[in-house]
Amino acid sequence: MTNSQLETVAIGSPITRLGVSFFPVYLAANGLPPITTGEASGLVIDELDEAAVKTLRVRNPGDKPVLVVEGEHFIGGKQNRALNATVLVPAKAGLEIPVSCLERGRWGRRQTYRRDEAFAPNRVRAAQQAGVARSMRQRGSREGDQSGVWHEVDAMLDDASVESPTGAAAEMRRETYRRDRSRAQAIEKLAAGGPLPGQCGIAVTHGRWVQGMDLFGAPDLLAAHWPALIRSYLLESPDVEGRPSATRVLELARRFALAPGKEAPGVGLGVERRVADKRLVGQALTLDGGVVHAAFFTHDPINEM
Repeated sequence: MTNSQLETVAIGSPITRLGVSFFPVYLAANGLPPITTGEASGLVIDELDEAAVKTLRVRNPGDKPVLVVEGEHFIGGKQNRALNATVLVPAKAGLEIPVSCLERGRWGRRQTYRRDEAFAPNRVRAAQQAGVARSMRQRGSREGDQSGVWHEVDAMLDDASVESPTGAAAEMRRETYRRDRSRAQAIEKLAAGGPLPGQCGIAVTHGRWVQGMDLFGAPDLLAAHWPALIRSYLLESPDVEGRPSATRVLELARRFALAPGKEAPGVGLGVERRVADKRLVGQALTLDGGVVHAAFFTHDPINEM
């Protein structure tokens, strides 16, 4: 990716909750303009006039660009969706955005969309990104592998013995909280705590396995998404042991930064870069050379140990 900012990220000491370790990630100031994101952004999300599974429409009525993050989970509409690519929506503008369905058993009457309280689970986001990377490489499209995403959602629900009449990924968190109040309380305590001062990102590890990283261009952008990210990270129960390693986190962050990839204009503002190799898959959105958001996910932990 050859982005000097990503090459020089700093990693802090981890905290561990429910077997998952979180490393704070720090990024040098990059001079981004004012950007809003999350619930406070005022972004309006809707179906197209002729609704399509793989596309939603967004409208930004405000005076600042709005950041919409890959993996954000939107509940409602004709079916629940998650965003395939990070998008920076210009002020006073509307866009069509690429999404994947996270609820295969519903195509109902149109409902108002709202953000879920959690991002799509990491394993689902990884499947989305692998599919989009193939589409970008082969066709220049941000369309995901919908059947692959559904497979991961079904497997996740099955692994947790969660039943959902519509195959909805959102049911995972609701059922987990219902069954295990102590787990729910631990998740909500960390979600409510917020990031550390100056923290711009989170690297997530299960034992020695570095599962992935989310990095934002400014601390306030991370803070807006912190609760939803934490909830999504802690929905999965780790089955990999070993000590978490900051060295391994930095190694993978630099691999992601230096890997060759597919570059294209962003869906909205900025430039998007896609990376996919034998160890990881991810994407980054930059604006005038500054990182707005970047995320990567590693492949099978057996191959990472």
